[in-house]
Amino acid sequence: MRALAGVLLTGALLAQAQSAHDPLGQANAALQAGQADHALLLLNGNATAQADNLRCRVYYTLQQWDSAVSECERAVKLDGQNSVYHMWLARALGEKASRASFLSAYGMGKRVRMEFEEAARRDPHNAEALADLGEFYYSAPSVVGGGLDKAEGVAAQLDKLDAVRAHQLRSHIAEQRKDYGTAERELKQAMVANPHPAFGWMELAGFYRRHERWAEMESAVRSGENAAERDKHAGVAFYDGAAVLIRCKQDPALAAKMLEEYVASASKTEDAPAFEAHLRLARLKDQLGDSVAASRERAAALTLAHGYRPAQDGKH
Repeated sequence: MRALAGVLLTGALLAQAQSAHDPLGQANAALQAGQADHALLLLNGNATAQADNLRCRVYYTLQQWDSAVSECERAVKLDGQNSVYHMWLARALGEKASRASFLSAYGMGKRVRMEFEEAARRDPHNAEALADLGEFYYSAPSVVGGGLDKAEGVAAQLDKLDAVRAHQLRSHIAEQRKDYGTAERELKQAMVANPHPAFGWMELAGFYRRHERWAEMESAVRSGENAAERDKHAGVAFYDGAAVLIRCKQDPALAAKMLEEYVASASKTEDAPAFEAHLRLARLKDQLGDSVAASRERAAALTLAHGYRPAQDGKH
């Protein structure tokens, strides 16, 4: 979901950097390009809230959740008024909680909710934070503050800010309620409202995958691929489509082609890290019997992010 969200609200994600000509702007540009090592180097020694938030996001892409939480906590401590900082702290805590023991996850789950709610309270127009809050509400158990009625309330707020996200949230709520017809219809309405339909096609493909509607899934992926080829701002849709195919172990050749399109595009984003794309491509090349290309892609991943553990051990 965030891969799509990151493209739909690029301005929100880039708001923490001023321009590509200052160190923080350069660090943010490196982050978006998947150049984790370079981004951390540019941020070295900078102790501002903005730099802490950027470091948090770099560690988030590297799946180093403890470091991500620590940096985001520093950003919030330095500037607790910033909605985006609270949002990223909630995201990092959520990823850490998903890998924790039951008792630890329970405590962190409540913190995740509180941080998302604080992000939405600090800036009621932050559609990205609202969408994340809605996702928490529909997916989390009631014991940590989840609830479908709460998610519906967030969808009503999003109606006024971001129609695409409102439809997507309602689709997920309907899916939770096993109302699959409504869920599919909401995704199709989101696609109509989206100026970049390639993302909508890939979101719909993901829905079909979850419900084992294979022919429709393949058709949606193909439609998304065609739409992305015509839209220079929709490169990350290739990444999303490849992810759908990889998860259901279908058409590795097409998945590899789309990842190659993504890493060659100018619209890469931190929500689909380039080093992760290279590693996924390496595994696909192995499946396709091209070990030379697989080695080349693993090396490319490590060049961008030498501390990315899955690339170090070849597992992803």
